[in-house]
Amino acid sequence: MEVQDEMIRITVLIAGRPYPLKIHAKEEPVVRRLVKALNDRIIQFQQTYKKDKQDLLAMTLLTYAMDLHKAQSNKTSNIPITQLTNSIQEVDELLESILDSKTIAD
Repeated sequence: MEVQDEMIRITVLIAGRPYPLKIHAKEEPVVRRLVKALNDRIIQFQQTYKKDKQDLLAMTLLTYAMDLHKAQSNKTSNIPITQLTNSIQEVDELLESILDSKTIAD
């Protein structure tokens, strides 16, 4: 097995909460970028709306879903649809991992 294919454990902070993940080593840079993008968007919403963390997470997820919808309905988008679809899929996988680890922890 290549080093890039090995599974590693990392902990990411989303909205100030730690989430342990088990991912392929080659996915770590993407996961870290996505976590940063999520946290940046959450901070934007927090500064504007002063909502609780769950509301901020829901608003962030809705924003990504809207970006995907716009890209699929507007083929002239500056963002390639495959890139946006991959980003949404990565966010979805990250959220699934978080939900799975939260379920195990509870």
